[in-house]
Amino acid sequence: MKEALKELFNRDLATLRKEIELYRDEAKLWRLDSSIQNSGGTLCLHVIGNLKTFVGNGLAQTTYVRNREFEFSGTPVPRTKLYQELDETIAIVNKGFDALTEAQLDDDFPIRIWKEEKKTLFTLMHLHGHLTYHLGQLNYHRRILDI
Repeated sequence: MKEALKELFNRDLATLRKEIELYRDEAKLWRLDSSIQNSGGTLCLHVIGNLKTFVGNGLAQTTYVRNREFEFSGTPVPRTKLYQELDETIAIVNKGFDALTEAQLDDDFPIRIWKEEKKTLFTLMHLHGHLTYHLGQLNYHRRILDI
């Protein structure tokens, strides 16, 4: 199960990077529309912050300090910086999964996210779902607004 989840995270983070690359106009990565309140860049920053916080701090034993407010500020970040942050996130996710044992999947996740404790397997499945949800949003953002 651990290796399957690691493979899925890596696949979808690589797809996220590809989506960022596919924007023809870098400025449109940050474009908003009346019905679209999060830009592709914002969604990318949010996924990075989420995974560095929970997989990084929870499993890889990093000391990442999240700035969730900045993730949603809409402040443009150069595409090259997004690539760097994504590469760091992929490395952190891999470090976290490499440190994880199959037995730990049945343990409580090291960071409490919800009111009650949740198992590590549940949390990782949730975090992967969160990643793919925002990846889909980013894909639609690019296809609708990068015209």
